[in-house]
Amino acid sequence: MSSNPPRETLCATAGDDKDAGPTRRRRAGGRPDPVDIHVGARLRQRRALRGMSQEKLAEAVGLTFQQIQKYERGVNRVGASRLHQFGRVLEVPVSYFFDEMPGTAASAPAAGFAEEKSGFEHDPMARRETLELVRAYYRIGDEKVRRRIFDLVKAIAGPPDGGERG
Repeated sequence: MSSNPPRETLCATAGDDKDAGPTRRRRAGGRPDPVDIHVGARLRQRRALRGMSQEKLAEAVGLTFQQIQKYERGVNRVGASRLHQFGRVLEVPVSYFFDEMPGTAASAPAAGFAEEKSGFEHDPMARRETLELVRAYYRIGDEKVRRRIFDLVKAIAGPPDGGERG
């Protein structure tokens, strides 16, 4: 009795990880899985927030910066032990990498030609400008000044729901 082949294929990637043969999970059409893309984006975001280069992160976990690039793009799937290493180095729990995952990413159905965008492309937290702003904000040594800047930005931006300013 044979079963239908899965819509996702697992492909070995040569030369990526010495101790475990890493795999890439591809969806129909050859694109990386949205979950892998999200985990990679969170890895990149946290690394950037910590002001750490790909080279430094790679060195800390015994990889090359090219491997970090592949993880961050979602091209290579991050295994559990590697995710644990990243969490330790970046000082976050493993769950951090799955936080804020759009509902469509975890349960993305097999899609046809009219597939919707995954939602990762427009995340303001993934933009370099946001990361630079957060790093600059936390470099302000005086806590009172930092708080006043925070209040000023909130006042300029207006209410989060887009309503009228008061």
